[in-house]
Amino acid sequence: MWRFSGNQLKRWRTKANVSREELAAASNYSPDTIKAMEQGVRMPTPRVLDVADELCGAEGILSAAKDYLSREKFPPRAQEFMEREREAVSRWSYDATYIPGLLQTQAYTRTLIENRYPPLEQETVEERITGRMERQAILTERKPPVALSFVVYEAALRSPLVDAGQLRRLLEVSRLRNVALQVLPFERAVPAALLGPMVLLETRDHERFAYGEGQLGSQLSADPDVVSRTTERLSMIRAEALSPAESARFIERMVDQR
Repeated sequence: MWRFSGNQLKRWRTKANVSREELAAASNYSPDTIKAMEQGVRMPTPRVLDVADELCGAEGILSAAKDYLSREKFPPRAQEFMEREREAVSRWSYDATYIPGLLQTQAYTRTLIENRYPPLEQETVEERITGRMERQAILTERKPPVALSFVVYEAALRSPLVDAGQLRRLLEVSRLRNVALQVLPFERAVPAALLGPMVLLETRDHERFAYGEGQLGSQLSADPDVVSRTTERLSMIRAEALSPAESARFIERMVDQR
């Protein structure tokens, strides 16, 4: 629907001999943003559709598209992973830089999303925050419970973005029967721990997926070789990490130091 609406937007604009710059100025967006909407990279906003409808004489056709568009709660590159996560019966992960999304407080999530570059529109920010909070239902609301294992590098805990409330949230979640939370201290870091975050998922049908995400892209793979390599890396990191009980004491000491 994004691409179709964007295509219609471009067709009506061209037919009416309205330049991209004129539409941008009238709707208070940049020409590059209008281009992204026309190409389906960004969702055409209600304001742009209404302004374009009037400028192009579309007689309500463009404005009507508002009822069929929905803002995605997750970035396009992560949507397939989120679908698989909803089907998971087990989920193992390692995070080197940030607190895992499933364990984040809303305040921490907001700080990350609001400070993303290039900046997101405020509507998108709110949808992304809502989406991340809704994902956390996997912690307690699935039956049977999902087996969840998290390993977090000490660097993520030491970030200035992490406050006492976020640390207490980690302790709270670590007490759940279906959750294992481990901390990898600086002194126990192995080379594999410096290569970035990773997730292993297994579905009800016993399909296994490996997921990795970086600044320039992400990959969800069911390739047995990729899953095997990811499993080996994650297993090595888990073996070096503190036990769940030791990890809880580690985080408790951090709370006391705040």
